Amino acid sequence: MEPPDSTSPPTPQAPDDPVVVSGIQPSGRLHLGNYFGAIRQHIELHKQHDAFYFIANYHAMTSVDDPDRIREHALDVALDYLALGFDPEEAALFLQSDVPEVTELTWIFFNHLPTSRLQKGVAYKEKVDAGLTPNAGLFNYPVLQAADILIYGGSRVPVGSDQKQNIEIARDIARRFNKTYCPDDPLFPIPEPHILDDVAVVPGVDGRKMSKSYDNTIGIFDDGDELQEKVMSIVTDSDPLDAPKDPETCNVFALIDLFADEEKTKEIAQKYREGGYGYGHAKQELLGLIEEHFAEARDKREELKQRPDYVRDVLREGAKRARKRVEPMMERVRELTGLVRTH
Repeated sequence: MEPPDSTSPPTPQAPDDPVVVSGIQPSGRLHLGNYFGAIRQHIELHKQHDAFYFIANYHAMTSVDDPDRIREHALDVALDYLALGFDPEEAALFLQSDVPEVTELTWIFFNHLPTSRLQKGVAYKEKVDAGLTPNAGLFNYPVLQAADILIYGGSRVPVGSDQKQNIEIARDIARRFNKTYCPDDPLFPIPEPHILDDVAVVPGVDGRKMSKSYDNTIGIFDDGDELQEKVMSIVTDSDPLDAPKDPETCNVFALIDLFADEEKTKEIAQKYREGGYGYGHAKQELLGLIEEHFAEARDKREELKQRPDYVRDVLREGAKRARKRVEPMMERVRELTGLVRTH
């Protein structure tokens, strides 16, 4: 899986030989929405294709300005991925900031995208509506994301449907750059979004979409009293114990459905409909399912916490692989755009 030794930039990949690129923000503790929305698919894909997964600490700065939190959460994300089954021998896992060429490429891309494309950004508008300060980093987020993808020759990007517009911006930038500088021999592949259609919206404890912005999350590695308190606080209606209930409208059941196998899901749904099965029963069931699902990963994470040097080595080696990939690409970008180097 090591990038080639050649000094030429990676050639655009054929559709059946994709380069997978994706990242996750270290803006807080990872939660069940992150797991079912992205991490589970990242773990599955990283052994199937040439893949680069980065911990997006530049992106996190759009909403977090505490340096200690940025550092802590970045290492926590690495621990989480490794505990959940990411194999650093199969693909690169690294810090976004360890590949500074990304920000250089971002500046170049700024000059090939009308501001009107960013002003229409749905994700930007949603985050502003959620109360985040509309700083320039948040506004320009899609351009940095485009650089993250294209600098590795990324051709497949696993994202939720809410990120599809950002991938369209990356596609637009790639086309504009290729048309301007290398129409006969395109440098950048046009990335395809790998939309995770089977991903359900994971409800938070208040019933809204689980999100750090709403402070309604259940952490992947929450345990003990903290996990129990969060599960027991999930909002439900006021139907009495004996009354039949509709599992399809229950936040607790929606989470159970993510963890339980088909047989177990049907069994619990039937209990809802028959009555005599309270939300307290369902929450206890969910609690057990979460604990069982992450038990092995939780043990592995505790082991890895005692080996911080190993975790840093994984990130360091991942960054070496990433930079080996991007250096010839950036040399070609500089040559095409006239950014002459004097050393």
